[in-house]
Amino acid sequence: MDALNDLLAARRRNLEALQAQGLRPYGGRFPKAEPIKALVDRFEEGLAVTTAGRLIARRAHGAMTFADLHDASGKIQLCFRQEQLGDDYARLAHVDLGDCLGVEGALFKTRTGETTIKIIKYTVLAKALRPLPEKWHGLRDVETRYRQRYLDLLVNEPVRRVFEQRSKLVESLRSTLARHSYLEVETPMMHALPGGAAGEPFVTHHQALDVDLYLRLAPELYLKRLLVGGFEKVYELNRSFRNEGLSTRHNPEFTMLEAYCAYENYTYMMRLVKELITEAAKQTIGTLRWEYQGRTIDLSKEWEVVSFAERLSTGYGLEPQDGLEAMQEKLRHPRPGFRAIDMKGQSRSQLLRVIEELVEPEAKEAPVFVTDYWAATSPLAQSRPDNPQIVERFELYLGGFEVANAYSELNDPIEQRRRFTEQLKDAQGSRLKDEGKPLEPRASSLERRIDEDFIEALEYGMPPATGLGVGVDRLAMLLFDQPSIKDVILFPLLKPEESSTAVQRRSEGGSKQ
Repeated sequence: MDALNDLLAARRRNLEALQAQGLRPYGGRFPKAEPIKALVDRFEEGLAVTTAGRLIARRAHGAMTFADLHDASGKIQLCFRQEQLGDDYARLAHVDLGDCLGVEGALFKTRTGETTIKIIKYTVLAKALRPLPEKWHGLRDVETRYRQRYLDLLVNEPVRRVFEQRSKLVESLRSTLARHSYLEVETPMMHALPGGAAGEPFVTHHQALDVDLYLRLAPELYLKRLLVGGFEKVYELNRSFRNEGLSTRHNPEFTMLEAYCAYENYTYMMRLVKELITEAAKQTIGTLRWEYQGRTIDLSKEWEVVSFAERLSTGYGLEPQDGLEAMQEKLRHPRPGFRAIDMKGQSRSQLLRVIEELVEPEAKEAPVFVTDYWAATSPLAQSRPDNPQIVERFELYLGGFEVANAYSELNDPIEQRRRFTEQLKDAQGSRLKDEGKPLEPRASSLERRIDEDFIEALEYGMPPATGLGVGVDRLAMLLFDQPSIKDVILFPLLKPEESSTAVQRRSEGGSKQ
């Protein structure tokens, strides 16, 4: 801790020394003509250049100092000569690693062939009062990377590349949808009623109206209202929220792509999601075959289709019309090749959640569509004409986990009300079974109600339609070979840290200079 304090004090003295010379170490605009990479790529001996970046290394040789300047595009060597700079050369003693500099000079190459700027003038644009981290190592520092992402981005180029690729991913998704004439829209993030997806919502309070509001679970019901309003192809790249646990695949705040198309069904969305993901792979990583955490993913292979209903019937003899007790009994006595599951005492909705997990396919090279879900698991989906207890829905699995969900949309207001009512009864039953578990005060006051405005919208007539949801964060994990969702979210939610831990972390993070 004393060593860190000494470093901080020395940097503060350097700041004061620059200010005492009449300089502004936190200056304003600097006319950066070109990024560093552009200068390196178009090298011309003696070319006058102006650029800016962060000082990341320095090597002094008496009356000459070499240094490395880094910006978002790359790195270039600087050469400071005392005979050229005069008093400004002595001022380098008050410049620290991590400082942001603006530089002017002329390009040349050293005897080793390295492109270098011979400095004729430099300006301190931002003084770094803390030393840059030397390196990251160990689990503790992985946690630090997430908490101080700005440092992670600063010193770890591969991390920056992941987020640059993520931006290209989003750009690709938008480009593909634009080719199909989809309109990008924005819908509310605060809802009067939680809906559009299963999950526990975050609750907030609007003081002026004196009402509780809920951060959206999904934009689905608002996007469907737009179909009623006459738009035929809409999508939203949205932030949604679930007040649930953290894991390598779940963050309470996440990014979804939701798209809706009138006059089509879920088989259309199978084709669209295949195009979306295939194009994204081409645009971001340049291949349809790559490794994800040691497993091969190959989008060029035939995308497999697996039936949810058939798998449950084959493995457990389960049928959509089975009652709760029958389901529990069948799960305890599976057929050969399927594992027994004891769910005695659980509600039907809890059973259905477990049943959905039973059909999750193992990681395969080719993507897998799981189809033919029970209507009881999909209250917003259209039933199949030949079997009202099976809906026209699929989930897409890639690398072993779900990345997309789609179905033909239920547009019958009478049937929608009936399913909402059944869902409400099931949810209330589940909460009663959890009575022994303490709930947060605001969460316990949550009243699940039918969204009457949505039902009324359907009563005006929503055309037949299909909708798609794609987990953008999970897709980024897969494309860029990242093991955790935290690695593709710039500022993931983390558990609060103790102040003493923070002090210790910072004391060990700095490099000596």
